[in-house]
Amino acid sequence: MEHYNTKPKDVVPLGQKLAFGAGSLANQLFPAAVGAYMGIVVIIFGMDPYLAGILSAIPRFLDAIIDPIMGYISDNTRSRWGRRKPYIFIGSIVSSILFVFMWQLFIENSQTFNFYYILIISIFFYIGLTIFAAPLIGLGYEMTADYNERTRLMAVSQFLGQFAWMIAPWFLYIIYNFYGKDPHSAAAGSRYLSLYIGVLCLILGVLPALFCKEIDQTNITGQSKLSFKELASNLKSFFKGFKETINNRPFLRLCGATFLVFNGFQLVASFSVFIIMYYVFPGQQVQDVSTLWIGLFGTVSSFATAFLIIPIITFMSGKFGKRNAFIISILISTVGYIFKWWAFQYAIETHWLMFVPLPLISFGIGGLFTLMMSMTADACDYDELKNGMPRKEATFGAIYWWMVKLGTSLAVLAGGFILSEVGFDPALPLQTMDTLTKLRLADIIIPVITGLLAILIMWNYNITEKRSLEIRKILVERRGEL
Repeated sequence: MEHYNTKPKDVVPLGQKLAFGAGSLANQLFPAAVGAYMGIVVIIFGMDPYLAGILSAIPRFLDAIIDPIMGYISDNTRSRWGRRKPYIFIGSIVSSILFVFMWQLFIENSQTFNFYYILIISIFFYIGLTIFAAPLIGLGYEMTADYNERTRLMAVSQFLGQFAWMIAPWFLYIIYNFYGKDPHSAAAGSRYLSLYIGVLCLILGVLPALFCKEIDQTNITGQSKLSFKELASNLKSFFKGFKETINNRPFLRLCGATFLVFNGFQLVASFSVFIIMYYVFPGQQVQDVSTLWIGLFGTVSSFATAFLIIPIITFMSGKFGKRNAFIISILISTVGYIFKWWAFQYAIETHWLMFVPLPLISFGIGGLFTLMMSMTADACDYDELKNGMPRKEATFGAIYWWMVKLGTSLAVLAGGFILSEVGFDPALPLQTMDTLTKLRLADIIIPVITGLLAILIMWNYNITEKRSLEIRKILVERRGEL
């Protein structure tokens, strides 16, 4: 396979990579923390799991709707501070403050009050998160025009982002062990913890706005003038850009493959928690030893992704190309999921064996976003080649994550449906062996099927390193360097 050396001007300095990665960590810590807190409101505050599922789904549907709008606004902004950085700065502050307020819950509150309190604030929280996240993703796509440097940038981003998933599984353990297991102490602990998370996300979130460099706007043409007077023209331009984006065939392949792999993973993500609690540690209370192993399970998975899988994926991408690296990573992940059956079976006697398939499984998610984020940047170049200016990095990023978030909402609902269908009853201290067997099968079969379907979708993906260089050469001749 022919390779091209990255030009010095296309190399993103390490400091900017780390600043962008810090923003990505905040962007991943928010949903990881929200997911953990949905479990906390059930376990500590006694909310009906069905209502918690609704709280997870409704704001995400709203978030998915406003994502492309925010992407369009960012792409068409012209300011002395750039198209991305003002929104990143403001959005990080708004979302961090609202995250803290969202989880100021008290045991004395009724379930109905807590439900509507979280629902109302979460709607505004997700608006703030979109203001932050859509321009941040667009910024990442435009920080370098080099095929391989894009992968290296996204590798650093995903490496730092994995720390969110190392931290989140420990929230319940931290609350119980540092604040107490009685309801009032645990509730107070959850409030304090939300404050620490909000402050951390605020610090991380503003770093890309302060230290990352945007592309020069001089050669960007064709932008719409954003104003209420031009609303009709803006709407027309928005739908035109939306249509062009979803008609981008390489990008559609990326979206389809991501939808399958990520949501196959998301659909069964909670199943491992229940399998550990009711199969590996039957009869244990959530406050006891199973909580420790649940935390370790999530941390080991993210640790393997960050320190082992992402460097390997980055190497494979440079050696074999992004498409081939993706296919290899999904096949390895599939083997890991299948091996999970025996790992959990023997973990009843030797608990650490449940960790053995995690590095293999981690190739799926570790490869997915490292490669897909890089390939989406390539698809943005392809869009400019076909449709001209303005460049639509934030719109592409918003639609990509719109699809992810929409799928996540459906996965949350589908996961609850599957739990019900296999006979899982959270009110029982023990589950039947028939229920656990069906749950374990679903935990393996679903991500295996979605992974293999994703490989079929990506089989004919054709933006190679050589093709990417050809596209870039044409674009530079047409409008100059950005």
